[in-house]
Amino acid sequence: MATKSANVTARVQPEIKRQAEAVLDRLGLPVSVLIDTLYRQIIMTGGVPYSLTVPKLPTRDSLTDEQFHAMMEKGCNQAESGEGLSVDEAFAKIREDI
Repeated sequence: MATKSANVTARVQPEIKRQAEAVLDRLGLPVSVLIDTLYRQIIMTGGVPYSLTVPKLPTRDSLTDEQFHAMMEKGCNQAESGEGLSVDEAFAKIREDI
């Protein structure tokens, strides 16, 4: 097996790094192994081995009236039953997902 002697340096936002490394730690996967694996996949596939597209989120224009009203009713029912999140909790959850 070849000796690993090349370094990779990347600048990322500290919170993004912390969150990603926490996930990798739970998986028992060192960052260096992840980077090595990613590089190998790039070589094998001849490109980035995952989609870099922006997911299409439903907009009001893409929903039928029935779909829109069902979505709004579900949200109202969740809010009335206390299933919703506070604004602070919602933004914390959004931050976790990015």
